[in-house]
Amino acid sequence: MTENPHLTFVLGGARSGKSAYAESLVMTHPGPWYYIATAQAFDDEMRERIATHQARRGGDWRTIEAPQLLPEAVRNAPADAPLMIDCLAIWLSNRMFAEADLVADRAALIAALSSRAAPTVVVSPEVGLSIVPENALARAFRDAAGLLHQDVAKIAAHVALVVAGYPVKVK
Repeated sequence: MTENPHLTFVLGGARSGKSAYAESLVMTHPGPWYYIATAQAFDDEMRERIATHQARRGGDWRTIEAPQLLPEAVRNAPADAPLMIDCLAIWLSNRMFAEADLVADRAALIAALSSRAAPTVVVSPEVGLSIVPENALARAFRDAAGLLHQDVAKIAAHVALVVAGYPVKVK
């Protein structure tokens, strides 16, 4: 896999500050800025999380909703505009619940990200640092996320792990 010099991958734990850090990276480039959102608001708590992210970004961002069709959204985003994707793990869980072909999905996403020629920042939680989950679905998700993260990191020119609001350079 060839490294994309325009691609940055930001990992971190829950509430680590990874999204805010990723937004700050994107905003160093001239707008308009595009944000691909993978979350769906199925309950009040998720609606609140989404609203918090939207309020922090403000009105200068253009949002593309892609809970299922992330590779297509990446390919269809303006080729010359800075782009942020938040987050891979939610997209992955959406695809798992849809019983999608995760290997094909991962390959399609890697191809789409590899072809980006504008600044692109991808966000995902690092889920593999904890205990082994007790159920098969959670283990399958953790394993699929780990494989996806490895593939994105291979093609990213920059990888950061955000810990307590501070980015640590990984690559």
